Amino acid sequence: MNLLLAEVAQATQRLADAGVPSPRNDAEELAAFVHGVKRGGLHTVKDADFDARYWEVTARREAREPLQHITGRAYFRYLELQVGPGVFVPRPETESVVGWAIDAVRAMDVVEPLIVDLCTGSGAIALALAQEVPRSRVHAVELSEDALRWTRKNVEGSRVDLRQGNALDAFRDLDGQVDLVISNPPYIPLTEWEYVAPEARDYDPQLALFSGEDGLDLIRGLERTAHRLLRPGGVVVIEHADTQGGQVPWIFTEERGWADAADHPDLNNRPRFATARRATP
Repeated sequence: MNLLLAEVAQATQRLADAGVPSPRNDAEELAAFVHGVKRGGLHTVKDADFDARYWEVTARREAREPLQHITGRAYFRYLELQVGPGVFVPRPETESVVGWAIDAVRAMDVVEPLIVDLCTGSGAIALALAQEVPRSRVHAVELSEDALRWTRKNVEGSRVDLRQGNALDAFRDLDGQVDLVISNPPYIPLTEWEYVAPEARDYDPQLALFSGEDGLDLIRGLERTAHRLLRPGGVVVIEHADTQGGQVPWIFTEERGWADAADHPDLNNRPRFATARRATP
């Protein structure tokens, strides 16, 4: 074992003692970041090349600063995104939401599907859809200027149409034309603040986390936005907390113009997102 791997083992224990959910992964990611190698290449770093900055970044992670803020990057499906203070860090749970959406769009058999991502944050969802559905036309909206500083970096050179604005009023020019509306909106109840992981509570923007007493305020508003944007037969996909699985599909009722409202599990088999189809008149 070289010096770096020995230090990684110590860092793993420190992070575990601090309550970090994935201590080994994070210790290795930080080591790779500091030494400019891939995680699989840590064993190739010579003892003389060990960089003491490793212990600086380990201490930051030990204090529960997000790994992605330290490295400045987040991985999402096949993407590497730039992230930092002011923008919500995309989570692995959302990858299954996007996977379902991609399958749904492909099943539509539309040549150039029109997709809208509401509350885009880092742009992760919009960029993944643009990348994996090659002929799609993807539009995204974000309200926060702090978040948009990161979004603009990520979408640069892509074909994603990024706009600043309120998701509830966005894309009036696309009313009735959209094939898929997707969103990972804020959905944490204000009453749950003290139970939120420090990485989210202390570093993610509050605007991207909380939405009223039950966490569903914005989702209720997005239901109307999605209905306005979608063509008949178009589909909406909304991420929610795993404790809200029994509630969100009931927002998309037949009386409000929806059909086939349903909930879906993530990779851990926890209810993670709801879908519905705009009913045909």
